[in-house]
Amino acid sequence: MTMYIMLINWTDQGVKTVRESPKRLDAAKKLLSDMGGSFKDFYLTMGEYDMVAVCEAPDDAVAARFALSLGTAGNVRTRTLKAFPEAAYRELINSLG
Repeated sequence: MTMYIMLINWTDQGVKTVRESPKRLDAAKKLLSDMGGSFKDFYLTMGEYDMVAVCEAPDDAVAARFALSLGTAGNVRTRTLKAFPEAAYRELINSLG
């Protein structure tokens, strides 16, 4: 599975209904699970982003479909980063010669 870091901000609509956000998180976890992925960690954050999620998905297409699905509800905007775990990082660096 491929790891992704999702940087998430509430939209104006999402903030107005923030009390519903735990239910939306549960629905997002189910949606990603139904797509073959999973949430590994989730954080409410302070600073530039309101939330950060660490997720796994079978491939980039699933991750993109998931992010687009979240966006269509209008409560959040996401930025998704493909993440390489330490073992993959070391392998990439070692392959440089």
